[in-house]
Amino acid sequence: EGPTILVRTDLDALPIKELTSLEYVSSKTTMNENGDAVPVMHACGHDMHMTVFSGAAKVMSELKNQWSGTLVFIGQPAEEIGFGAKTMISEGLFEKFPKPDAALAYHIIPSLEAGKIGYVYGPTFANVDMLDLFIYGIGGHGAAPHKTVDPIVLASRIVLDIQTIVSREINPLEPAVVTVGSIHGGTKHNIIPEEVKLEITARSYTDEVRNQIIEAIKRISKGAAISAGLTEDKFPKLVVRDSYAPAVVNNPQLVDKCLQGLSNVIEKDKIVELKPEMIAEDFAYYGKTADNIPIAMLRLGTARKESIIKGETQPSLHSPYLAPDPEPTIKTGVTGLVAMILENLK
Repeated sequence: EGPTILVRTDLDALPIKELTSLEYVSSKTTMNENGDAVPVMHACGHDMHMTVFSGAAKVMSELKNQWSGTLVFIGQPAEEIGFGAKTMISEGLFEKFPKPDAALAYHIIPSLEAGKIGYVYGPTFANVDMLDLFIYGIGGHGAAPHKTVDPIVLASRIVLDIQTIVSREINPLEPAVVTVGSIHGGTKHNIIPEEVKLEITARSYTDEVRNQIIEAIKRISKGAAISAGLTEDKFPKLVVRDSYAPAVVNNPQLVDKCLQGLSNVIEKDKIVELKPEMIAEDFAYYGKTADNIPIAMLRLGTARKESIIKGETQPSLHSPYLAPDPEPTIKTGVTGLVAMILENLK
């Protein structure tokens, strides 16, 4: 008898070579989607998430005579590419296992001192879309550009023009970020190519702004093609990848219950209200089901205290130098997660 609480950890690493000098530095390599061998490390803190998750499961098992209800512990793959949560749910997670009354998770925050836990009410992480923009031209010899339409020049114009989407088209009170992360085009110094590919991320907090950004990229890229004299068969093509992550919106009532639990085991000054960020997290999908399951993702500090005192800049998420302070991070994480679970089982 009692509530059902879901606790989730992500499992996957990133294709980054770890550059810390730790004795447990990652030496693992794996194959990427192109079949190339790449080094991997837990540059987003998933190793901390897994360790705290395992510790909390162990403690809750040892305390099983002190609580009543059901715990569902999920080890989720593929968070970094946005497929894990969505795939688990579509393949029957909530039919095969008890449907939760609430879902909890952590994400580390390298700028917060280890031993502290952060929280946000409402929107916490952003909608994030991965977009591929294919820009076409008419190739030819680099010595005769007047006989071509150069897609590299077009791509350069488009990169600059789409920067005006956020600065001139989105309401200034609505968070939004558009980033061109890579440009691929051409094979040699003196050849004007036929095609250039841009890889873009678009970040927002509402569906309206998300759709506005996508439509603006289509309009701007098409306009650039028309101005270059290209016909419809050469208009740019925008592909919105399936690896979309919706915004993580923490349920305020669930956050309050978590804070009540945390206040029983952690000093008040170590529980910190934070601001939302524009990074992606597919934990949002657990709250996007038809049942509108309340979710809360708390932030777990990882920075060494002496480093914070000195005012040193901390390595960010996805940095090859990311190195959480293990003992206070893990102890605080386990203690806090157990307290939050117990409070939600009342």
